[in-house]
Amino acid sequence: MLPKTGIFVGTSLVSVLLDQATKLAIDAKLGFSDRIPVIDDFFYITHARNPGAAFGLFADAPVAIRITLFIGITLVALGMVVSFFRKLAPGDRFSALSLGLILGGAVGNLIDRICRGEVVDFLHFRLWGGYEWPDFNLADSFIVVGVAFLVIELLAAEGESRKGPAGAERGV
Repeated sequence: MLPKTGIFVGTSLVSVLLDQATKLAIDAKLGFSDRIPVIDDFFYITHARNPGAAFGLFADAPVAIRITLFIGITLVALGMVVSFFRKLAPGDRFSALSLGLILGGAVGNLIDRICRGEVVDFLHFRLWGGYEWPDFNLADSFIVVGVAFLVIELLAAEGESRKGPAGAERGV
């Protein structure tokens, strides 16, 4: 097995397992809309459900349309992630890690949509001025971190491509 494959598959599996384990724990330990303060007035563990997409988008759409649309979009996204992975160089471990996080997060939320019809969210932050960030879960976090890693890698690669001999900047 290539190093990139082990990292990609391992990261995906660990991400899905952690995501689903935390959601099962929330379901078992907290009633819907219950909240446990972790850091008063800042961070709470909650039990929320999101039938919509990010930030509750399309939550009021008819169930059959919403579920079909979200599952379809997720399956297309999963196909794209696997396609990108297949094009990675054999030793590209960082990109494999990034794509594994994205895949694992997407699969975690897909499982929720298929099994529950909605996504379980449980991480809640209150920010400055009374603003509350919408509840989210580990799957969402894995996707965001995976995308951030890819952006960092792209920016680093762009910086390297601008360097000439001995690290000197090339003229643009």
